[in-house]
Amino acid sequence: MNRLTSYAHGGGCACKIPPGELEEIVRGLTGVVDPALLVGLDDGDDAAVVQIDERTAVVTTADFFTPVVDDAYDWGRIAAANALSDVYAMGGRPIVAVNLVGWPRDVLPKELLTEVLRGGFDVAREAACHIGGGHSIDDPEPKYGMAVTGIADPQRLLRNDAAQAGLPLTLTKPLGVGVLNNRHKSTGEVFPQAVASMVALNREASEAALEAGARAATDVTGFGLLGHLYKLARASGVTAVIDAAAVPYLDGARDALRDGYVSGGTKRNLDWVLPHLRADVDDEELLLLADAQTSGGLLVAGEVPGYPVIGHLEVRGDAILRVR
Repeated sequence: MNRLTSYAHGGGCACKIPPGELEEIVRGLTGVVDPALLVGLDDGDDAAVVQIDERTAVVTTADFFTPVVDDAYDWGRIAAANALSDVYAMGGRPIVAVNLVGWPRDVLPKELLTEVLRGGFDVAREAACHIGGGHSIDDPEPKYGMAVTGIADPQRLLRNDAAQAGLPLTLTKPLGVGVLNNRHKSTGEVFPQAVASMVALNREASEAALEAGARAATDVTGFGLLGHLYKLARASGVTAVIDAAAVPYLDGARDALRDGYVSGGTKRNLDWVLPHLRADVDDEELLLLADAQTSGGLLVAGEVPGYPVIGHLEVRGDAILRVR
């Protein structure tokens, strides 16, 4: 049997519709029509949030993608952690999830799908999140993910439009899984450090951010650090400054970049933000900063103990993003 990633035209969050194209598609569908909808489409945040009462808001999201690794169990774990991350990125706690599956049933054995679902189940159990079934279709390309519902305190949300000038920027996972996953897809090399990063829940990072008083955050996934930071800074009316030397990377990421394992999604991410970016670093550094992540960390406006500060926010200047 061929490798699992060979059945996918792209891998993980790198197979997202490009951010600029997506914004054009949903333009005109934004606008809060009910004040109970605290977070909708307007700023492209990580999940939708609806207030139920003074103390409770419902957080809901869906996320699925094509295989990012060849090991079916690991793919299930990665996809589940990635879907749950959207709830953590809003300051919420996941409560229940349903599986979303596309499977080429005449091509890939059902036992392999069992392994994918087992991986998702194990990560959901780690998150204390129930799995209540799901939906599957016969699909020529394998896909897996989850629709997740969580709860949050409506007065303590982490939003992408609440960042303020003067705050530091904290990143809770290293970058580099995009180029490493692309190398894995091309060569079959396995990178345990990338898998370990992708399956790690953002639960502790979210709780630490809330404890530190943060009110603005997003998770770093398919649009890369630059893309997600651009959305946060644009929505908040500030300029974001990245200290490139302070950004952590997984071992092997720079080697993978040097050897040309850059996805089309990463290149599209950089093209999208370039008109809004002023940079004092070379193009290779920018490609790493735009690397399309799968199940990346949280990017928090504020200092979160135990995690590296990679920049800060300023009053809006002549560019939305600056890299130095």
